[in-house]
Amino acid sequence: GVLEEAEFYNITDLIKLLKERIHSRDNSFGKSNGKHVYRVLQCHEDELTQMVSTMSDGWKFEQLINIGSQYQYGNEDHAEFLCVVSREYPNAVSSEKVTEPTDRAKVLQQLGSRM
Repeated sequence: GVLEEAEFYNITDLIKLLKERIHSRDNSFGKSNGKHVYRVLQCHEDELTQMVSTMSDGWKFEQLINIGSQYQYGNEDHAEFLCVVSREYPNAVSSEKVTEPTDRAKVLQQLGSRM
């Protein structure tokens, strides 16, 4: 998962954070009622605001990591970031239908395709 990717790219701050979170998750007394799913998104600084503002319902911003950029775009250097987001899913699915939060991006995409 995310830990393996962080170790592959040798992102020491993220590795340390993930190991701390895993340790606290495994040793907590008040266990969560659900499963946390984490995603790591890569973006440029000019895409960051849009990405966070259009994040689907239910996803929570966790951390932003500046990874810099080895590329030079014109006269200015654009920073690159890893954005860590998470979402909690219930452990047990009951016989009733689980209602998903509205995915704003999908709704907007569907509205746009109707025009």
